[in-house]
Amino acid sequence: MATRVQVILPIAAAAFIVGIVGILSIPSDAILEAVEFPVGTIKVDEVVLQVQIADTEPGRVRGLMFQEQLPYDQGMLFVFEELGDYSLWMLNMQFPIDLIWFDNNGNVVHIEENVPPCKSALETATCSVTNSGGNDALYILEVTAGFVSEFGITKNSILDIISI
Repeated sequence: MATRVQVILPIAAAAFIVGIVGILSIPSDAILEAVEFPVGTIKVDEVVLQVQIADTEPGRVRGLMFQEQLPYDQGMLFVFEELGDYSLWMLNMQFPIDLIWFDNNGNVVHIEENVPPCKSALETATCSVTNSGGNDALYILEVTAGFVSEFGITKNSILDIISI
């Protein structure tokens, strides 16, 4: 029968290796670099939001890392060059969020509510949220958890870009 040390040592080593691999897999231009995001205005149904625009790869990688809680009238809009099946990771997030995927016409294709941040080094390699709705998206909106239920956002909701 294995001793406690024989069981815990390989698990601890694996956790350490996964954590290091996760940290090393962060693109160098995203590590602790301050990213200045352009700001725009959007509307989801009748709710107007001021959003940070993540429309470059370094901006999309950085996302809301290290930022504090957002009020309900703010968010981050990820803008992609073409329709696709995009996922986002929750590395270094400080609070749970709701995510809404939109197609090129502003129609909701998927919603994920109350997605928690990563809590341990073990999660860094697997801490991502995918569009399990199966429809391609052009935009992803990150907002504070509770936004979707507070404002009744559904698959019938529409994104209207006012300025980005």
